[in-house]
Amino acid sequence: MIIGTRVVLALLAGLGAFQLVASLDPMSWVTSPWHYLVWAAITAAAALVGWFIGGFLGHLMRDRIRALDRAADRRSAAELTVGALGLVLGLIAAVLAGVAILQLPIIGPYLLLPVVLLVAFLFSRIAARRHVDILRLVGVRSRKPDTSPRLIDTSAIIDGRLVDVVRTRFLTGPLVVPEFVLDELQQIADSSDDLRRARGRRGLDLVQELKSSANGGFSVRDGDYPDAIGVDAKLVRMAQDVGAAIVTTDYNLNKVAEIQGVEVLNVNELANALRPAVLPGEPIRVKIVREGKEFDQGVGYLDDGTMIVVEGGGKQVGREVQVEVTRVLQQPSGKMIFTRLAAATDGP
Repeated sequence: MIIGTRVVLALLAGLGAFQLVASLDPMSWVTSPWHYLVWAAITAAAALVGWFIGGFLGHLMRDRIRALDRAADRRSAAELTVGALGLVLGLIAAVLAGVAILQLPIIGPYLLLPVVLLVAFLFSRIAARRHVDILRLVGVRSRKPDTSPRLIDTSAIIDGRLVDVVRTRFLTGPLVVPEFVLDELQQIADSSDDLRRARGRRGLDLVQELKSSANGGFSVRDGDYPDAIGVDAKLVRMAQDVGAAIVTTDYNLNKVAEIQGVEVLNVNELANALRPAVLPGEPIRVKIVREGKEFDQGVGYLDDGTMIVVEGGGKQVGREVQVEVTRVLQQPSGKMIFTRLAAATDGP
């Protein structure tokens, strides 16, 4: 990019200087041979200036192209297509407006270019931001449930299980990470607390894994809602605007979104649904690892992480015992199984 820009600018500058000097007094070059040396020196100096200017412009163009690539990665194909059509309509509207602007005395010609650029920008910007509604108006809308965007919450990213779910292709559709979610992850990664900083950095790494694993497309969507307080409120607002579902592990966000009519895909609910079912009266063997909150309670865990609360197991810490299920408490934040010691238990 930089070398190409330098070569092009050097050739154009040298050629321009050559033509300019030749047009001044062409007959004098024949009578005075020294003029050829001056002619060559001016051409070489102009080419050298073009070489240096080309280097500056090459760096600038390279940075701008990279910024465009990053912006394109953050947009879906539908958003880019509708935005391009909005740009075309904006240029047509600008041409029509330019006819009237040119009739203005004195300032008309000077206003034409700014008005054209402004109108084209506004049309493309509005079309890109409202591309979902525009596609619905023209009847371009898929009935498949897996084509609606999935807005990813911070809690679902840091949790880590979402990457595995995406890789199994049980979660389809385009994955969208709002820019304010990335900002929150960055703030967590910059925290002075070691644990929060590690969680934030892991979340940023998982976003990269989501980008490479997404089977329905991945994008980062900008846009902010200054009147909405907190990331959860902004997620709900964005989901309502673009017709998306929210992927989260946050119980409170789950309830607030459902109240406001937004579809929620809770990773915890999926994990609970996939855990083996246990029924009251069923025997289980579990190792008690610590005492519970209540008197003479013990706590153990199944292999999948399900918490087992054992009544009468407070003195059995460190032992593997036979327990009997009394009841199961299932909620979006996880599953808890309450048990009591069976008639016979094993020693250490």
